[in-house]
This record gives sequence, structure tokens and C-alpha cells, in this order.
Amino acid sequence: MGMNSVTNIGRNGIQDWIIQRVSAYVLALYTVFLLGFFISTDVDYQSWSALFDQAWFRIFTLLTLLSIAGHAWVGLWTVSTDYIKSAGQRMLFQAVVVLAIFVYVVWGIQIIWGL
Repeated sequence: MGMNSVTNIGRNGIQDWIIQRVSAYVLALYTVFLLGFFISTDVDYQSWSALFDQAWFRIFTLLTLLSIAGHAWVGLWTVSTDYIKSAGQRMLFQAVVVLAIFVYVVWGIQIIWGL
């Protein structure tokens, strides 16, 4: 077992590939939905607030936030293992990325659910 099996999300490259593809579909669906919402709605505070008052949309937004986190981690892990050859620098970079993703997810959850 090398460092790769410890720091990537999936247990192998196929699982990471699936995470990338599924998260990309979720992000695409969310983007298409929001574009449709902006095109079909006179967006103001009331309409935006009404959208976020619906539990299904909060869940969809949370799924999208988690998809961004997974997509970003797999992508940045891949870049770091390809281009940062020093194990210490790579681990430092990955630790900073994990911390940033964690902070953004927790912050996003607070925003979405009003915590």
C-alpha cells in the first residue's frame, strides 16, 4: 500500500473516476436547474427565499455542495500526485486542500440550513 491508497477517496482509480463522473452530472443538473429558474422567474429576494424554503431544494443544494467537494478533492489529489514529487510538499498541499474543502462544506451547510 502506497500513499495513494490512503489519500484518495476511492479505493482505486475506477472509484475515483466514478466520483468524478457522478459529481459532474450533479453539478450539471444543478446548473441547468438554476439557469432554468433564472430564465423563467423574476428573481428577487422573495422568489429566491421561497426556493430555499423547500426541503427538496436544500437537499439538492447540499448534494451539489458535497459533489463539488468530492469533485475538487479527486481532481486536486490527481494533480498533486502527478506534479508534486516531494512527499512532504504533496502531503502539505493535500492537507491544506482537505482543510479548505472541510471549511467550505461546513460553512455551506450552515448557510443552506440556517444553522
